[in-house]
Amino acid sequence: MTRPRLYSGMQPSADSLQIGNYIGALLQWRDLQEEYQAFFSVVDLHALTQPNDPAELREKTRRTAAQYIAAGIEPSKSTLYVQSHVRAHAELAWVLSTITGFGEANRMTQFKDKSARYGADQTNVGLFTYPVLMAADILLYQTDIVPVGDDQKQHVELTRDLAERFNSRYGQTFRMPMPVIQQDTARIYDLQNPTAKMSKSAESDAGVLWMLDDPAVSAKKIMRAVTDSEGVVRYDKENKPGVSNLLVIYAALTGRQIPSIEDEYAGRGYGDFKKGLAEVVVNEFGPVRARALELLDDPAELDRVLAANADRAAEVADATLADVYAKVGLLRRG
Repeated sequence: MTRPRLYSGMQPSADSLQIGNYIGALLQWRDLQEEYQAFFSVVDLHALTQPNDPAELREKTRRTAAQYIAAGIEPSKSTLYVQSHVRAHAELAWVLSTITGFGEANRMTQFKDKSARYGADQTNVGLFTYPVLMAADILLYQTDIVPVGDDQKQHVELTRDLAERFNSRYGQTFRMPMPVIQQDTARIYDLQNPTAKMSKSAESDAGVLWMLDDPAVSAKKIMRAVTDSEGVVRYDKENKPGVSNLLVIYAALTGRQIPSIEDEYAGRGYGDFKKGLAEVVVNEFGPVRARALELLDDPAELDRVLAANADRAAEVADATLADVYAKVGLLRRG
C-alpha cells in the first residue's frame, strides 16, 4: 500500500535555524517521515522575495539543508531537495496564477501585513504571488498533508481552493491537501521578549537560540532569559510568559509533561531551572551542530545528495506538470 504524501519546507533566510524551527517543524518532520512519503524542500525561490546577496543565499541554502539532515531528516528515507532544482515549481506557479483572482490574492494576511509595514514601493510582486508558488509546491507532489504553523494556514486554504477550481474546470488532477497545524504549545517565544514569537528576523540576537550557536553561547542566553520577580517555576502564559516559554522548551526537548518539570524545580528558583534547561538544550543541539558542521565541511558531497534527491522529486513533479499542461491545452513539444 502506498503511503500518503507530505510536503513542507523552510526558507534559507539565516545562517542558522533557531530552536523554534527545530521544535515547531524539524522534530515533527522527523517523526512524520516514518508514516508518510515525505517531500521536504529548502524553498530558495520564496527567499527571493527579500533582498539577498547571491553568494550568501547559496551558502544559507546549503546550511539549511545540512541542518535538516543533522536534525534527523534522512535523504534516503525522505525526499530532501532545493526548490529551485525542480523547475516544475515555477512552471506550475504560473499556471495557477492564471486561475487565481486578484482579490483573493490581495486578501492574504501576510502580504497585507508586510505591504502595510514596508509600503507599496518596497513590496514586490513576488511577495504578492508567494502563496501561489506555495500552492504549486504543495500540489506538484499530490500532497495529502502539509505541516505548517497557523500563520500559513490561510495559504493552504488558498491551495485547496485552487486545486478544487482546477479540478472543476479541467477534470480531476490534484489531491486536496490538508493542513496539519502545530500545537500552540510548540510555539517558541523570544527569550528577551517572551510575548513575541522567536524569529530569524528578531531585532536582538540575545533572544534567539540558534541551532548552530556555540554551546556556551546558548547556555549564556538561557541564563539571561527574561523571567519575573516571583521566583516560582510555574506555567502561566498570561502572567508569566518568560517562565512559561522556558517550560515549553524544556518539555518539548525532553518529552516530559510541564507539571513534572514544575514539580522537579519546586522551591529551587530560576537559577537552578535555567541551568537545567541550558544542559538540556546543549545536550540536544550538540550532536546536531556537530553533524551539520561535518556536512558543511564537504559541500560537494552535500550538493550530490541534494541533486540526487532533486532528481527523485522531479520525477513526481514533472509527471504532475505534464498532466496539467495537457489539460490546459498547451501544445506538447515534438
